[in-house]
Amino acid sequence: MAKRIKLFIVSILCCSLTGIIGATFWFWITPVGVTNYVNKITFQMALESPETLTYLGMIDNTILDFHSDELDDYTKEKEEITLRQLVKARSGLNEYGPKELSGQELLTWEITAWFLDNQIDQLKFSHDKYRINQISGVTVDLPQFLTDTHAVVDKRSAERYLLRLKEFARVLSEVRVRVIDDAAHGVIPPDFIVKKTLSGLRAFISDGAKMNPLVTTFERRLSGLSSVTENEKNKFSDSALDIVEQKILPEYKSIIDIIKGFAENTNHHAGIWRIPNGETIYKLKLQSSTTTDINAESIHELGLTEVLRINIEMEQLLIKLGHTEGTVAERVKKLMKAPDQLFSNTDQGRREMINYLESLDEVLMAQAPQFFSTIPPQPLEIIRVPVYAQDSSPGGYYQSPALDGSRPGRFYINQKDTADNPRWTLPTFMYHEAAPGHHFQLSASQLIEGVPLLRKLSPFGAYTEGWALYAERIAKTDMGMYENYPLGDLGRLQSEMFRAVRLVVDSGMHAKRWSREKAITYMIENTGMTEAEVTREIERYVVWPGQATSYKIGQLRILELRAVAENRLKDKFDLKHFHDFVLMNGGMPLDILSKQFDRWMESTSVNSYPRHSLPALQRKASVYD
Repeated sequence: MAKRIKLFIVSILCCSLTGIIGATFWFWITPVGVTNYVNKITFQMALESPETLTYLGMIDNTILDFHSDELDDYTKEKEEITLRQLVKARSGLNEYGPKELSGQELLTWEITAWFLDNQIDQLKFSHDKYRINQISGVTVDLPQFLTDTHAVVDKRSAERYLLRLKEFARVLSEVRVRVIDDAAHGVIPPDFIVKKTLSGLRAFISDGAKMNPLVTTFERRLSGLSSVTENEKNKFSDSALDIVEQKILPEYKSIIDIIKGFAENTNHHAGIWRIPNGETIYKLKLQSSTTTDINAESIHELGLTEVLRINIEMEQLLIKLGHTEGTVAERVKKLMKAPDQLFSNTDQGRREMINYLESLDEVLMAQAPQFFSTIPPQPLEIIRVPVYAQDSSPGGYYQSPALDGSRPGRFYINQKDTADNPRWTLPTFMYHEAAPGHHFQLSASQLIEGVPLLRKLSPFGAYTEGWALYAERIAKTDMGMYENYPLGDLGRLQSEMFRAVRLVVDSGMHAKRWSREKAITYMIENTGMTEAEVTREIERYVVWPGQATSYKIGQLRILELRAVAENRLKDKFDLKHFHDFVLMNGGMPLDILSKQFDRWMESTSVNSYPRHSLPALQRKASVYD
């Protein structure tokens, strides 16, 4: 600690004393303006989270790196401190607006107020989640954070990795205490989640410390460091092995023993209503996920309507393709198994799948300038979900580039079984996760100038997932990516159906008390997905109530705003300007997006979005890891 403080002081002394005093009052003690205030509270929150600082990737392995040998504090006491800090930050925000604010400053105030209010609401209940489950939580998320996000680039970063391994054992101990406390307050996962959670925990420790990914991936990264001697590499490897064997695996075993005990004290109910305050908790989760006040009943009815509409479109397309026998789902399921559409479930087949995804990206990027004024220059990598994580991971996901450019945007695809992703489904998958979906939106937000960091991070699921689902649609309606590929268009409709069904089953389980089995049956009957795929999805919604509703709610809101703009502006409507309006204001709650849209429409100029810069970064070919 003393060394860290000394390094920090040395870096500060590089500035003039006068400048320090002035900048300190201007930004830190008494911030001037709402933008500086929001940056101040954002940095304060980030400084409290070593993991967040590493995800941001701005100061790791620099002279200012005081954090990359630590992990977050997961204790209940820390959660209570965070709540008090959020309440104080929200109160302080009122001193900066909203009166007399306008333009981007008013938008910053509104977004920040909503964000802080939501964070405070989410901490109202200390026992509102299944803290360790089959798809998330520290036993799933932190191993991948350590192996994929913590950079090992030299001797010092390797030493910090070892310190973080020790920290991981501490975190597991803290969360184990929280899980016991949750159970004492009536929060125990349903039996099928207990079973899947135990399976994942056991799999992680099954091969022993020597073959554990926390050791093997570290050894692989060390092997590429020319600045570290072989003797040092061997010592680092031995230390990692010892920490995993002596500290981490015993914690996993202790957690397994606790979860095993839950099997005798739980039930089979799927919805969050089953825990104390469950109905109120679900209402808050929906507000947080959709960033609107739409209720569960309305979400359910909207889902049913969308399922019917999409089913009709799929029926028409299937007939055009010559597939007329059976229900829509049965015909889709048959196409999912068509041999000519499957990549072999081998390393070569996985590589071929990655190559195909890369080719799709190249074709779309060639056309993107016709539809977007801002083309994010950050590079994109398409890589496989780590083998050790594939059992607990979704089919794919996107990770934003580091703010300093040290890490590209990454599209992770789960290749445990390549049959899960036939060729005709991959274009839509690519357009959602990469360009023009998440990669465009999350990378573009980092380019915005003159707004606080919070607005560059886009912490609003309905906006980010809504944009990605909207991106799937414009790949067809505007960009013509399926013009000569109707089977690929079926993949788009299947994806949209999947998101519409989510509205029905999520609200069904958590508000209407549907069983897990009823939700599984409904999704199978309407999507054509396999029972194994659907089961994983339904069990994900069980442990993440409300989250799955964000996609379709967000897409429909963006489409609604576009339709209004097209109707009012008629031949003056410019799609590039509309896309810049949505993307270059950064992420925000949907209700605030609607309010900002009204301002945009009333403005005499559609160029009211903030300025953005295009740093000198070159797109590079995607890689397979």
